[in-house]
Amino acid sequence: GGSLHRRHLPASAAACRLYSSATTTRDESLDAELARVASYSQTSVSLKATLDTGLGLLLPGEEDASGMTRRQRTLIQIATFLKRELPVRLARRVIELKQLPEGLDAMPSVIRVREWYEQSFVEIRRSKKPVDAEGEAEFCELLHNIYQRHAPTLVTMARGVHELRQKLRAERGEKYDLSDAAPIHGFLDSFYMSRIGIRILIGQYLELHHETQPEGYVGLINRSTSPAFIAEQAMADATYLCERTHGDAPEVLIEGATGCTFTYIPSHLYYCLFELLKNSLRAVCETHGVDGEMPPIKVVIASGEQNEDVVIKVSDEGGGIPRSHMPRIFSYLFTTATPAFDSGSSIFSSAGDHGTDSPLAGLGYGLPISRTYARYFGGDLNIMSMEGYGTDAFLHLSRLGNRSEPLP
Repeated sequence: GGSLHRRHLPASAAACRLYSSATTTRDESLDAELARVASYSQTSVSLKATLDTGLGLLLPGEEDASGMTRRQRTLIQIATFLKRELPVRLARRVIELKQLPEGLDAMPSVIRVREWYEQSFVEIRRSKKPVDAEGEAEFCELLHNIYQRHAPTLVTMARGVHELRQKLRAERGEKYDLSDAAPIHGFLDSFYMSRIGIRILIGQYLELHHETQPEGYVGLINRSTSPAFIAEQAMADATYLCERTHGDAPEVLIEGATGCTFTYIPSHLYYCLFELLKNSLRAVCETHGVDGEMPPIKVVIASGEQNEDVVIKVSDEGGGIPRSHMPRIFSYLFTTATPAFDSGSSIFSSAGDHGTDSPLAGLGYGLPISRTYARYFGGDLNIMSMEGYGTDAFLHLSRLGNRSEPLP
């Protein structure tokens, strides 16, 4: 998307005074509008509420006095909520992106992300109220474009952090380590958490637009998500990736409550399991060598009607992680994969977040993003390691589905 207004502020104070008096009133009013809308409170949405609203679309549709079906009225209701809610969330992010620690806000990639958020804010604010079928269809088209525009946000922010690392190393010496910058990490955690929320709200609405939903699905949510089935998909993709890289891959066994199903967003579960399996496969290959005897990786699913969580354990005998490294495995700032950015690799420009060939694969973002996905609906991800033996990852997923979003 084109940039809205790139403001390059002149250095001297006199020039600044000249500059500010010359800016258009519209520019000032955008800042004022952003500040005003950001001060409204966000509305937290639970998985259950999202599901119930979507189910309204699946109810038999009788027409009302306006001649609209229940389905059309429900879509207008959701669109109206989004028209009010999204600008608040977008405005908060824009304001946050203007005041980041260590000068992260001045990095070209971060400015680009901020411009996407500003542009989307303006477009939604200036759009017509979705009161009838035609207006709602227009609004849906607008959100589809916004959803596409923001697809590369994660990887663009990662590039911004990389730009800052380069800059600080140039200023403070090659040895400068960004991985301890707690304020940046705190910001990224809440930024990505908030982004998941925006993606779910828009993605759910866009999915509900399809007349026919796949079996069991209501938008992005599946009422009978099967961890075993998703583990098999993730295993197939991670195994393919591993064989391509290492020439072979250890076996993956899926055990435990393989028949259990629960209400969840399958794409989130897939992402987490794919990341965990990919790490385990690589660790086993690198520890035992593909020519040696490679011990299998176990995926154990635990669930009972009485349990509050569905728990999935991924265990490998891939040599484990040194204890001193443990604090870093959930860090966005600690990555072994800087060369991909350094080589100016083009895959980093347009790809979305997921997929087997996702550039995020090498960014070291897999674990922190997986944990954010798990925590989003009240679950968690914990990693226990025995150095010299292997690693156990515990993915807890809340099965109640009525936890509200943790809005930053």
